[in-house]
Amino acid sequence: MAIKRQDARAVFIGGVKVGGGAPVVVQSMTNTDTADVDATTEQVMALAAAGSELVRLTVNNDAAARAVPEIRDRLMGQGVDVPLIGDFHFNGHRLLSNFPACAEALAKYRINPGNVGSGEKRDSQFASMIETACRFDKPVRIGVNWGSLDKGLVARLMDENSRSDNPLDATHMTYRIMVVSALESAQRAEELGLGSDHIVISCKMSGVQDLIAVYRSLAQSCDYALHLGLTEAGMGSKGMVASSAALAVLLQEGIGDTIRISLTPEPGGARTQEVVVAQELLQSMGIRAFTPMVVACPGCGRTTSTYFQHLAKQVQHHLRERMIQWKAVYPGVENLSVAVMGCVVNGPGESKQANIGISLPGTGESPAAPVYVDGEKTVTLKGDNIADQFIELVDTYVKQHYGN
Repeated sequence: MAIKRQDARAVFIGGVKVGGGAPVVVQSMTNTDTADVDATTEQVMALAAAGSELVRLTVNNDAAARAVPEIRDRLMGQGVDVPLIGDFHFNGHRLLSNFPACAEALAKYRINPGNVGSGEKRDSQFASMIETACRFDKPVRIGVNWGSLDKGLVARLMDENSRSDNPLDATHMTYRIMVVSALESAQRAEELGLGSDHIVISCKMSGVQDLIAVYRSLAQSCDYALHLGLTEAGMGSKGMVASSAALAVLLQEGIGDTIRISLTPEPGGARTQEVVVAQELLQSMGIRAFTPMVVACPGCGRTTSTYFQHLAKQVQHHLRERMIQWKAVYPGVENLSVAVMGCVVNGPGESKQANIGISLPGTGESPAAPVYVDGEKTVTLKGDNIADQFIELVDTYVKQHYGN
């Protein structure tokens, strides 16, 4: 079990507590045009239904800023109160000033110090955004990204490094610039009146070891709540593996108060996949539980039939779909474990370890599937309707063990 960084300050984003020893919060981001109220509202609802506890929107122009209050109202009308975060770059100061209804509807603002402006403009435009946050009592994420560092800061720190007796190499200078950018911006925000309990920090990198190094430094240097995410993680298995490799190390060390898995969606793929991966990462590590977990064997020469694969997929889909209703009426059901095994080698043993499990017949085995409930064999299923029968047994177990 990871040790939580207890000294992180608590930040309340809408009704969601981040930091201060609270459970790690899952968030995601829409990829619709925010000005398209219908599409954006629909995607936010899908992300929230999948389990995203915070949802970030791009606010990049007047039309997007005008749309935010209507999106908020439509969500509330549907009973969806997930906090919305506004993602601002370049013109955020103007949009927040010119569209106060947008500033009020958002639960948090995300500011990238590298994209606020340069020189004197940077200072005044950053101040304008922080002053708006103070006026509406909104928290701010100061989100540094290594692809958009403040050029003036880079030049200053590189010049200091060149004059140092022990200069850092390019890689470690990048780490230092990231951390300094975040902490100096946070300090400036506090000087402008924003409380430290209204500040979240992130330093996004796209390299696994880079991200780990930067966040370790951040965690040692401040007590702000930290948002974790591997930026530009990539598509499919590459993005999932890279994100999990980086975030798992940090989470195990107790670093991180909220996370996002920044996956590039497959063409036509569901945006909600990044939410599922974030939940499964936290649940696999034993940090949080979101939905019943299915244990299934990988298959081998003993499992030439694909039936157990189809059943495992069917059960997993069924459990995730049912959780939308179950979580309201069956407290603790997210901790349920279900085993779907494909042969006699590990099938009975794994099934006994689960709350409920089935051991399907492998090659050459008797065409029967024993079911185990809390370690005891209760019934043997046969015939062509095993899948429906087993799912019915799972539903019955949930009602009997998690009902009032």
